[in-house]
Amino acid sequence: MFRKVLIANRGEIAVRIIRALREMGIISVAVYSEADRDSLHTMLADEAICIGPAPASKSYLDMDRILSAAVATGAEAIHPGFGFLSENEKFARLCTEVGIKFIGPKSETIAKLGDKAEARATMQKARIPVIPGTDGSVKNVDEALKLAKKVGFPVMIKAALGGGGKGMRVSKSEADFAENFMTAKAEALKGFSDDSMYIEKYIERPRHIEFQIMADSFGNVVHLGERDCSIQRRHQKVLEEAPSEFLDDKLREKMGKAAVSAAKAAGYENAGTIEFLVDKHRNFYFMEMNTRIQVEHPVTEWITGMDLIKEQIRVAAGEKLSVSQKDVKIDGHAIECRINAENPEKNFAPSPGRITSMHLPGGNGVRVDTHIYEDYMISPFYDSMLLKLIVHGKSREEAIAKMRSALGEIVIEGVDTNIDFNYEIINNPDFIKGDIDTSFIEKQFKMQ
Repeated sequence: MFRKVLIANRGEIAVRIIRALREMGIISVAVYSEADRDSLHTMLADEAICIGPAPASKSYLDMDRILSAAVATGAEAIHPGFGFLSENEKFARLCTEVGIKFIGPKSETIAKLGDKAEARATMQKARIPVIPGTDGSVKNVDEALKLAKKVGFPVMIKAALGGGGKGMRVSKSEADFAENFMTAKAEALKGFSDDSMYIEKYIERPRHIEFQIMADSFGNVVHLGERDCSIQRRHQKVLEEAPSEFLDDKLREKMGKAAVSAAKAAGYENAGTIEFLVDKHRNFYFMEMNTRIQVEHPVTEWITGMDLIKEQIRVAAGEKLSVSQKDVKIDGHAIECRINAENPEKNFAPSPGRITSMHLPGGNGVRVDTHIYEDYMISPFYDSMLLKLIVHGKSREEAIAKMRSALGEIVIEGVDTNIDFNYEIINNPDFIKGDIDTSFIEKQFKMQ
């Protein structure tokens, strides 16, 4: 087992990883930018080292600075969390080259699955259903339009190396295609330093269902059930729950086996997520694979009783999976709400500033993952997520009641938040009935 691990991240996920390391008796090393000098993860870690100024490009995305910090502190492994460098194949490769274990899949696996066209080809070989789309990436708008006509409108324009809802546009017809393509292309170049695009058939009113998988270096792969991530705003997840009310046992088993087959086809190791779209007829299609731990991993932890961060670390250290598929049991229902510093009434504009007062909920079946505290200064340089509020109940109805209570109790003053927006979602009659799809927020809240 590792003696010392560096966390190449910030915010609540850095805090989450530090706590897991502490429980495992492993020394933790935090890195921070000048803007994060007073962030909670710097206080909780055994060691903390400044890696640069506030802009992420000069700190959390600077591979040389992070690797230098790891070498200087004697860290044997790096946990990348999510976002930043977590799915960067070059960073994973550089870690290996300097003798530091990257807690995640191998660099070549990240490269293969990060390219949507190559990931699609891999799944087709494994006979996993895929969304009709282009066989390779495209850069030219004229070529892309020809391919879009072949696929058939409406189409989804996606950054080939993208993720997190960035570099994505829906084109309903030939008339709006060029504008959407160029906009998505510009976003891709800015966000991922690559403007290769990918065209696929747009599945209308689908469910976004993802399966958590875990794999070790001995060829063992298990899935840990599914999460329903259909509540989204502009392709960004807002609320997640597990298990999905939409799946019956037969479809759940079929999709779970497909997820495991997909991971094996990719030669996958460590934690990952197979994302599917499921249409109204319950046909499912592989969408993409996220080669990292997910923001929403706590709902899976609630219903399985597993600590996914600890399992990641054990697998990276060369241990076998602690469970087999038959050991995985689903217990109850969990829901997660992402609480952000943003103003829903002003098109969700970020709301940086100082937290003047706060109260966080608690009680049986309530979990809060966060890095904020009273008098904490929210920086304008990073993601606006303040905390994740997760609840667990014996049933979906009980979980909804717990979330309603927890959202009603939480107080964060000094900045705008989306607490009330989440409260409206959890109390929406269609949500309560389970009548949801990826267009839920757009329809219910009349948003573009």
